[in-house]
Amino acid sequence: MDISIVIPLFNEEESLPELTKWINDVVVKNKFATEIIFVDDGSNDDSWNVIKKLKESYTTITINAISFRRNYGKSAALYCGFDAAVGDVVFTMDADLQDNPEEIPPMYDMIMKEGYDMVSGWKKKRYDPVFSKNLPSKFFNWTARRMSGIQLHDFNCGLKAYKNRVVKSIEVYGDMHRYIPVLAKWAGFKKIGEKVVQHQERKFGVTKFGLERFIRGPLDLLSVTFISRFGKRPMHFFGVWGIIMFLIGVIAAVWVGVQKLLALSHHLKAPLVTDNAFFYIALTSMIIGAQLFLSGFIAELVSRNGAERNKYLIAEKI
Repeated sequence: MDISIVIPLFNEEESLPELTKWINDVVVKNKFATEIIFVDDGSNDDSWNVIKKLKESYTTITINAISFRRNYGKSAALYCGFDAAVGDVVFTMDADLQDNPEEIPPMYDMIMKEGYDMVSGWKKKRYDPVFSKNLPSKFFNWTARRMSGIQLHDFNCGLKAYKNRVVKSIEVYGDMHRYIPVLAKWAGFKKIGEKVVQHQERKFGVTKFGLERFIRGPLDLLSVTFISRFGKRPMHFFGVWGIIMFLIGVIAAVWVGVQKLLALSHHLKAPLVTDNAFFYIALTSMIIGAQLFLSGFIAELVSRNGAERNKYLIAEKI
């Protein structure tokens, strides 16, 4: 199989027939052996029945589908789609017709001929609302570039291409789909490219992402940055800061003792230790340092194997 196209969807019954035909026309023209994997993320419209009809209608491409019991989110849908994908190159694409299937052949060539591990689309010209999507997207992308060191303009573009081994080596959960390039880099796939892609205006329905993404986005970026740097060795983070805080406490305690001894050596009335502000700094710092150090030990003991995280999401496969 040349290509697998993973398409997560939620209430997209109107766009699915047109999208499938568009993909079919492109891949047949370019003679790609192709499978489409629709992942129905708990739709409450007629999307699942539409997919069943599409599966019966096409012989030039293979259509497989996964249905969730309820809405689990895009990351869970991608995780299950990646797990099922068998193509040499795995594409992701949104189901709302805003991603252009005509971009598939050149992105395929970038993977197979130019040796990229992953190619991310860049919606240079966007047909989204300026204040609710474009400006926040620019800010998040700038922040992600600064924190990850990956020079992509559009981390969250739905249209991406991967070598099959890339998607089998990463785990996407929560809302981490926004930062798959960071996860790929952390997994050792460093040749990450970018291609300007044509963005389409939404033809049917409405966006499925609300205001909560403004909160989740930065938190997920912090999480993925921390995991990528310290996920395998959390003691390197907690231990270092624990030692620093504990040393600050020890130094403050020593200073309290020195002050007491100096006063006694000069036959002066020594103040009570509990009246000295440094005593409380010492106590607090040593407690925090010990807690951080213990947190590092506990984190080291916690298994990082999350293979079961997205288990039991699937209700039906066809």
